Amino acid sequence: MARVAFRRLLSAIPVLLIVSLISFGLMRLIPGDPAAAIAGVSATPAQIEQLRRDLGLDQPIYMQLLDYYQGLARGDLGRSLLLGKGVFAATMERLPVTIGLSLYALVFTLLIGIASGIVAALRQNSWIDQAAMMFAMIGISVPNFFLGLLMIILFAVHLGWLPSGGYVAFSQDPAGWLASTTMPAFSLALLQAGLLARITRSSMLEVLRQDYIRTARAKGLPQRKVVLKHALSNALIPIVTVVGIIVSLLLSGAVVTEALFSLPGMGQLLTQAVLSRDYPMVQGGLLLVTTFLVLVNITVDTLYAVLDPRVRYE
Repeated sequence: MARVAFRRLLSAIPVLLIVSLISFGLMRLIPGDPAAAIAGVSATPAQIEQLRRDLGLDQPIYMQLLDYYQGLARGDLGRSLLLGKGVFAATMERLPVTIGLSLYALVFTLLIGIASGIVAALRQNSWIDQAAMMFAMIGISVPNFFLGLLMIILFAVHLGWLPSGGYVAFSQDPAGWLASTTMPAFSLALLQAGLLARITRSSMLEVLRQDYIRTARAKGLPQRKVVLKHALSNALIPIVTVVGIIVSLLLSGAVVTEALFSLPGMGQLLTQAVLSRDYPMVQGGLLLVTTFLVLVNITVDTLYAVLDPRVRYE
């Protein structure tokens, strides 16, 4: 298993290099001058040109790319043009907010999606099945930003149960953190919960038709044990695959959600960096987020071997 994980890590290196190259090229295609944006409207042309030289933006594109890759080889992601601090340090300040929000949303997704899928599979073609699948379709169809706006109007404006925006760190006040992240997490989770519910239902229906499930029931095993131990454990491979994809979708969806609820996470940081043409911040931030997603995919591949002995044998 360790060798498999090591091979996955080696195969991730070209992916990270390609992502870094694409982000480098796309940022150079954005119109505008970062030096002029940083210097402000009152700066003279001479001051802007001096700032461009100080930032290395007067060099040819290939020299800027070479300097960028030399920095990556040293483990240096550069300094943010807007914040004036290291990209890694600025990212580590914001990344815990995004990861915490995504994990909280993942908890909602797993609880709602897997439970709905199991119940729908056990009550196939009943009104419970139809209701669960209708809920899943609504979750897939409603954009998370629209759901977030509705939740703000209902729970923040009319009922006053939760704050409409802002963020409280978990280390400072766990209850405040829950209050500030519950609406964003649920608006993120509903879309993915609908997808997970459909996948869980399909996988469970396939497993419930197998001979060993009928044998387990013929032996008189309790329904809970048949479902959770024999059926669900054998239906986990496609579910785990979808969960790995859902983690990526939650991180990408956090960009809009953080802007809507004024959360100081990676989405807000990268949005500000793109608007201000902060090349190092966008390139380094995307590279770190991609690295995290690659690690998630490697973890999913490793879980296959844990869940299915045949994968371990191969």
